[in-house]
Amino acid sequence: MTPLTANLLLLAFGIVVLYFGAEWLVRGAARLASSLGVSPIVVGLSVVSMGTSAPELAVSLLAAIGGTPDIAIGNVMGSNLANIGLILGLTAMVRPLAVAGRVVKREAPVMILITLSLFVFIWDGNVSRIDGAILLGVLVAYLLFVFRSADDETPEIVGEYERLVEEGDASGTGFRWVDVFLVVLGTSGLVVAGWAIVESARFVAETMQIPELLISISIIAIGTSLPELATTMVAALKNEADIAVGNVIGSNVFNITAILGVTGLVHPLDVADSVIWQELPAVMILSLLLLPVSRSGYRIRRWEGALLLLVYVSLMTWLFLGGAV
Repeated sequence: MTPLTANLLLLAFGIVVLYFGAEWLVRGAARLASSLGVSPIVVGLSVVSMGTSAPELAVSLLAAIGGTPDIAIGNVMGSNLANIGLILGLTAMVRPLAVAGRVVKREAPVMILITLSLFVFIWDGNVSRIDGAILLGVLVAYLLFVFRSADDETPEIVGEYERLVEEGDASGTGFRWVDVFLVVLGTSGLVVAGWAIVESARFVAETMQIPELLISISIIAIGTSLPELATTMVAALKNEADIAVGNVIGSNVFNITAILGVTGLVHPLDVADSVIWQELPAVMILSLLLLPVSRSGYRIRRWEGALLLLVYVSLMTWLFLGGAV
């Protein structure tokens, strides 16, 4: 077996472990929060979205510490692209998404505003510790906004989140040490998988002479987005479109604020010029496209899902043809 083949297998192994690690972490954390009296809608809007973003955090943090900032920030950009274009696009093509007007009017503009504000943080070519601290402050403000607005949700949406939490806890209520074990196991899996992905991706990029940024916004980003894909697709098939769309919007917000915030605070990131001029504008294009698509009768139809997917493929093609080099 050649070193390249071995590292490709290591990359695949890392992505598989990353998925299961996130699954265990989300399941354990959601049940722990529920047992502590946290309302189902808050669990769904915060714990689940943060848990499905945990793979991106593990990979980006380890990449930054390991001296590969392109993998760290490229993973965030690629994941946000995949969440809207690939995941929402594919999900809507399988099952059209009828979303509540409140989701579109409230969460989507917040996501776009936070995405737009990222230009300010990276314009000088780095994400400093000060930038990281400010981004984490934005995350806290966003969570407070979500928690306060959760009381205003309609009974239908509250019911969706109650079913989401109840389905994840078939064994009843109350604190259980097995949930703590799942959180620890899931976190450990994310760390191991994150290391495997970063190291193998670095080797593959060097061997095949592919920029690390391209590897991170494509293969790594899609791999770390698998938990979001699973959560969004399952929610859509159960006619829980608000959870499906809310999970994507929440994940994109967490990717920017929590992942870049924590990563920048722990290890400042150098930002490539192409991130400012190509990757982040690409994320903005898809984010802005989500508004008119979802506002058309508050429903993302199959053809609109296909449009999101087509734009995603087009943007990725543009990046591969030279935008990310």
